Amino acid sequence: MNELAERIRLEGQVLPGGILKVDGFVNHQLDPRLTLEAGQAFARRFRAAGVSDVTRVLTAEVSGIAPALATAAALGVPVVYARKKRPLTMTGAVYSARAVSRTKGGEVELSVSADYLRPGERVLIIDDFLASGKTLLALAEIVRAAGAQLVGVGCLIEKAFEDGRARLAPLGVPVLSLAVIERMDEATLEVRPG
Repeated sequence: MNELAERIRLEGQVLPGGILKVDGFVNHQLDPRLTLEAGQAFARRFRAAGVSDVTRVLTAEVSGIAPALATAAALGVPVVYARKKRPLTMTGAVYSARAVSRTKGGEVELSVSADYLRPGERVLIIDDFLASGKTLLALAEIVRAAGAQLVGVGCLIEKAFEDGRARLAPLGVPVLSLAVIERMDEATLEVRPG
């Protein structure tokens, strides 16, 4: 997506520890038009990749919710987000998996109520970043534990140099990114449309 890549180029900030700050339009303040266009782009690209009959979009809170919601709206299906802290209202059966979160500074447990992810569902995972792939693998584990079928993984921004795509390859589903960071450090930010 050309506009997303351009916004990253113009507004993205590289922080120590390999963190890309895109808070002005993705992770803190949202650009609604850009977010909705990203959802439409995911819907088009997954259809073109042969992904059909999606019944649910899954993401992790918080930053994945906006692109997941936009994608679910474009597909006309519900969106479910994995909670990072299990609320008291999450009673009954729960699917959980652990993932390392670089921005949270440690490991988090992702949880989804069995009420909202059922056996046989066709699940598309959408998130904000693909870096190491660990959060996405945890979400894929939740899909498997629910007896649902993972049909694809989409991310707004991929850090190609962190090998997350290679870690997702065994999932055997299309992995699509709308913008790809080829290289970044405090002085360089090389990004291209996905």
